[in-house]
Amino acid sequence: MATLRYAPESQIKIDDEPIPAALRASISSVRHQTGLEGADRVELNLVNENLRWLDHPLLALDNKLTLSIGYAPDPLKQVFVGEVVGQTASFPSSGTPTLMVAAQDRMQRLQQGTKVRWFAIPVPSVGNFPLPDPVVTSIVSLENGFVPIPDPVGAALAVLLGDAQAVAPVGDPDAMQKVIRKQDCESDFAFLARIALENGWEMLIDHTGPLGGYQLRFMSPLDHLTPEVTLKYGRSLVDFTPRISNVGQILSVTAYVWVSQIKTDFTVTVAWDWDRMALTLDIRPARIPLREGPSHYHIKEPVTLLSAPRRIISELIPKLNQRLTGSGSTVGDPRILAGTVIRLEGLGRQLGGLYRVTSATHTIDSGGYRTSFEARKEIWFGSIPLTEQGAIPVRVSAPLPA
Repeated sequence: MATLRYAPESQIKIDDEPIPAALRASISSVRHQTGLEGADRVELNLVNENLRWLDHPLLALDNKLTLSIGYAPDPLKQVFVGEVVGQTASFPSSGTPTLMVAAQDRMQRLQQGTKVRWFAIPVPSVGNFPLPDPVVTSIVSLENGFVPIPDPVGAALAVLLGDAQAVAPVGDPDAMQKVIRKQDCESDFAFLARIALENGWEMLIDHTGPLGGYQLRFMSPLDHLTPEVTLKYGRSLVDFTPRISNVGQILSVTAYVWVSQIKTDFTVTVAWDWDRMALTLDIRPARIPLREGPSHYHIKEPVTLLSAPRRIISELIPKLNQRLTGSGSTVGDPRILAGTVIRLEGLGRQLGGLYRVTSATHTIDSGGYRTSFEARKEIWFGSIPLTEQGAIPVRVSAPLPA
């Protein structure tokens, strides 16, 4: 009985103060959207009787808005900290006027303006030494008032991918200069998103804790493989629509690298083996032909030995993770947020198991509290046995005898 939930509850604060009872009573619905791409968003729909909330200072643009949701009497989960960015009023010919107040997290601040700069440390007699990606992302985050939070595994892989000193070709004095991070007429958001893509990270705002809304997390999926929520079809999983397809699927990516010291062109190919659930690497002189197929992709622009790994990762991993996706819904659950790993049971071996939530929408209105989500089955889950994922064959009982 302790796990039963009956009373959906939300708490809204503006400028860190709970909203007054009159404003709370006027809210007809609360909608919270979170995703791995772009800013998180909250929409409050108000009954604007006698236009009482029109031009009200509590709902002014740029006011801080905090949303917590859950079930009474349990503690609520803080899921959003952002700023009011817009209002949409409706004045119907009949019926009560309404007002929709929209708020977004501070990710939208990163999209304002563009910059041209590079990130390196001048070293006498050596040249400009490139800063590792975790350092670059920290600098840009702090400039915009965010606290950067890199995941340990993701940060370590980024340093390995960008360690120019360790892999720079002997005799190439410009090797380090070629991997210096350059922001070329890009917004800070586009620049950070590009770095995240080339390192296999996901960039999102962490809304939890006292620094909620000010924490910019660079999440490595390899650091988050344990499910936080389990949903079972026919019980907690209301519905689920999976989509599996090989159309447009990229299984291997090849880059061409010119090594000036030996005047030879090489091909570097990274591929995914679905049978072994493993990445494979093939390096050979360009004169030796490759075994190509419809799922083979060539990077046409020139790359170096230093930039090839990042460029290949940015093309291959996102495509592999789009092979099996799905959308579903469940009774409202504040734990289901962008980046959350969920376990889906009762869907068989191929379609069941672990998924990562790419977007989620929480709605509280007169119909109660419900959560809908989009999710993907990532290649990293292939390292976990299907039985541990909850992906087991569906047993069909034999028909009863006539």
